[in-house]
Amino acid sequence: MNSDPPDNRPPVVVVTGPTASGKTPFAIEIARRFDGEIVNADSMQVYRWLDIGTAKASPAQQAEVPHHLLDIVAPDIAYNAARFLEDARGAAARIHGRGKLVVLTGGTGLYIRVFLEGVVGGAAPDPEFRETLEREHARAVEAGEPDRLHRRLATVDPDAAERIHPNDLRRTIRALEIARQGGIASERRRAHGFGDRPYRALHLALDPGREVLNERIDRRCSEMIETGLLQEVRDLRARGYGPELQSMQSIGYRHMQPVVAGSDTLANVLLAMQRDTRRFARRQRTWLRGVPECVWLDPAEAERGRELVAAFTRPA
Repeated sequence: MNSDPPDNRPPVVVVTGPTASGKTPFAIEIARRFDGEIVNADSMQVYRWLDIGTAKASPAQQAEVPHHLLDIVAPDIAYNAARFLEDARGAAARIHGRGKLVVLTGGTGLYIRVFLEGVVGGAAPDPEFRETLEREHARAVEAGEPDRLHRRLATVDPDAAERIHPNDLRRTIRALEIARQGGIASERRRAHGFGDRPYRALHLALDPGREVLNERIDRRCSEMIETGLLQEVRDLRARGYGPELQSMQSIGYRHMQPVVAGSDTLANVLLAMQRDTRRFARRQRTWLRGVPECVWLDPAEAERGRELVAAFTRPA
């Protein structure tokens, strides 16, 4: 007989996985079957007018079940994990208040982690210092040293450098910013311990396997271009959202910029977009392997996923 006290924390089903793994249709099915509502955990889908390139749920899909945190900010707004934490937990509280199940879905690992476990406090943002580092990075790229800032980080906070990918300029700059203000990003992370866990969570990670996923990625990139990604970027530029914005530097949007400028062709950028998306999916998979509570599912195992959710949501 189990004598453990019941876990009365509100339930959350997480549906994550690398890009193109089938998260959106699976999450919608779970939400429909188990009386749930979806909270977006994709850092690019929060932006208005970024639809095709972010693989945002279509209007028809969004009409099937309520969706939250889609299209909530303009593309020139700096949206971050701390703001996501506030917005997402607020949405979750309202969903739980209606007696519904929260289905958190997306591929941004940091957003999922802070939602479930809280956010690490840090040094105050220093826009001037960040701008200085960004200019230095641009010069380093021209000099053939794209990893210069990351190498600097390795000298002041080796643990953070080990955790942050050399191509992740945003997080590298943030860690250098914390170090400059007398802190160590890795120490802040350890001190925090991600101990703020207000939810009882089932963490499902979809992955059809590398070969199948690569085929899906290549097909999705082609479909994005066929369905108007280039025009979407042109429309964003016409609205005044330039290529320097963080939102416009994401996969797909940055690839379309030289085509808009007339300096490259769709055929060339499609290949680069497919390559970069495959690399991104590998990083997502690597991150998920470090989440011990993840239950891995092939999208073909939908019935097993439904059974897991049924058991998770069954009253004690």
